[in-house]
Amino acid sequence: MSFRGLRIVLLLMSPGLHAAEPLIHEFGLANGLKILVQEDHRSPAVVSQVWYKVGSSSEYGGITGVSHMLEHMMFKGTAKHPPGEFSRIIAANGGRENAFTGRDYTAYFQTLEKSRLPVSFELEADRMRNLRLLQAEFAKEQQVVLEERRLRTDDQPRALLDEHFSALTFTNSPYRNPVIGWPDDVGKLTLTDLKQWYERWYAPNNATVVVVGDVEPAFVLQQAKKYFGPLKSGQLPTLKPQTEVEQRGLRRMTLRVPAKLPYLSLAYKTPSLKTAAADWEAYALEVAAGILDAGNSARLASRLVRGGQIAAGVGAGYDLQARLSTVFSLEGTPAQGKTLAELESALLDEIRHLREEAVSAEELERVKAQVLAHHVFQRDSMFYQAMQIGMAETVGLGWRSVEDYVKRIETVTPDQVLAVARKYLVEDRLNVAHLEPLPLPEGISLPDESPSTGGAHVR
Repeated sequence: MSFRGLRIVLLLMSPGLHAAEPLIHEFGLANGLKILVQEDHRSPAVVSQVWYKVGSSSEYGGITGVSHMLEHMMFKGTAKHPPGEFSRIIAANGGRENAFTGRDYTAYFQTLEKSRLPVSFELEADRMRNLRLLQAEFAKEQQVVLEERRLRTDDQPRALLDEHFSALTFTNSPYRNPVIGWPDDVGKLTLTDLKQWYERWYAPNNATVVVVGDVEPAFVLQQAKKYFGPLKSGQLPTLKPQTEVEQRGLRRMTLRVPAKLPYLSLAYKTPSLKTAAADWEAYALEVAAGILDAGNSARLASRLVRGGQIAAGVGAGYDLQARLSTVFSLEGTPAQGKTLAELESALLDEIRHLREEAVSAEELERVKAQVLAHHVFQRDSMFYQAMQIGMAETVGLGWRSVEDYVKRIETVTPDQVLAVARKYLVEDRLNVAHLEPLPLPEGISLPDESPSTGGAHVR
């Protein structure tokens, strides 16, 4: 999570910031489907999301990208709703819909006027078990995905670096594979691969329906029983433990491709909240990322961009909500006249300060205020409320972890930040990647690049 550009003052640590999280109602159907409902009556709208516990981290060699490809094919129709009909019905009801695939999940969502919730449920229930996978549609969509890969990864130097860097950083964790899949795997996927993946993972007992909006929980449950209740549960496979082997020394890579600017990525192997030996470690790492990159007053912006003028742009992040162990990352572009080596040295100095000097109580409180404000402001959106709930539930943390976030961040101490920095932000866990630009071919220009989206691919 990155907090660049967030300008929140300490004043935001007001009683309003500590307000109780909205009440979440949990229901379960006999077929194993879980329904989570959160009321938000500020506008007559509803967000409906269906989360499946399958993503790129469920895949194995040879079929990488199959989860993302299946996400595309989920819009290609059933016997009841031919190709294109799903999106047409949602649009005709004044709604918006899309889907996204991540490392640990695939999710489908609609935003509708509140009375149209049954429309969403009827369509999602139909394609949960009745998808028609046709060769002609698959052949077309396979080319669409290959073109998406070319535009979003192969022709984007930073995205290409991220892809190769993940493969360097992780040895045996499935997080080493790109969500969109390796190009050779994507090109060789077959309709049979997709059918087997669909039959294996798309079942009510592997899904969570999240509804946030101007609804009554009893009505949502009634509609869920009506549309999803008749679906049969599936025989789900059990994922084998995929524990990343211990890293035993610094790893380094250089990528040389045509690009506008040099770029630097650093990644320290860390646990996520799901895999941490003690859960306070994950919250301390979250705060450590905030110390470095929670707004313009944070250390990286104040010391490396404005102060030392070493970086043109710089950031830090930590993926607390991951199913498997993850990384604490730093990234940046050198300022004009500065080198990648100088920026790397400056970033490592900031990490050294985290390891050697306890953060002051004043700075810690300021950072907590900004981290918490980011969390609270994000929950002002019904869509992101649903996303936080669905993601936490799907990666195995449980939706209650969303309610716990604020109070757990508030309890982080300077000693805990010091402890995780000394334990995890060390050279033996460090991976470094340099993007060294080659001249752009004559007549070729690259679009301005934006920060990585964290591995999720949206249709």
